[in-house]
Amino acid sequence: MPEFLKGRAAQILTLVLIGQAVLFYTLSHGEAIPLARPLNEFPKDIGDWHTVTEETVAPDVREVLRADDYLSRNYANASFSVPANLFVVFFRSQRTGQTPHSPRNCLPGAGWIPTSSAIVPVTIPGLAEPIEVNRYVVSRGDAKDLVMYWYQSHGRVVASEYKAKIYVVADALRYNRTDTALVRVVVPIRTSADAATAAAIQFVQSFFTQLRGFLPS
Repeated sequence: MPEFLKGRAAQILTLVLIGQAVLFYTLSHGEAIPLARPLNEFPKDIGDWHTVTEETVAPDVREVLRADDYLSRNYANASFSVPANLFVVFFRSQRTGQTPHSPRNCLPGAGWIPTSSAIVPVTIPGLAEPIEVNRYVVSRGDAKDLVMYWYQSHGRVVASEYKAKIYVVADALRYNRTDTALVRVVVPIRTSADAATAAAIQFVQSFFTQLRGFLPS
């Protein structure tokens, strides 16, 4: 193997480039794009979490994201002193360059500075194994937020951007599908990061099962 291909980053990049070539090759064969329920029909009341505001995605943001469906909604729960924002973007196909924009890149671009990051498990009622999601603490001026996000497709939850790209290639080959969703939860940190994390985890546990019904399995 050439020396420049021995590094992990180079090997991952090679896989991604091969995957892109495969996707372009199969573009002419058409894609088995599944149906999904409109995200605006997602429940406004989820257990003890209730909608407080419905947000719209600005036209310029829509133009950048190029997603097929969106949901941005703020929920509140009397048991917690902070609200939680649920943001979901769904892409029916990634063959023409429509792909989720990673919060890892978007948040710094919007002026938010990551102060800590980790991949954490979240136990979901009814699932045998916890899901793994990204957990970020970000700050901008005096404001601090707790951010959790993951990629979700075909019933699979993936935290890693690299793994998500590899799965796109694998699913294109196996199922002729490249649909995916990015799910993000943001909770402001007002007392401590641990308190915001507890609220975010409870919120995810409340909506996760219902959200699966809105995304193609």
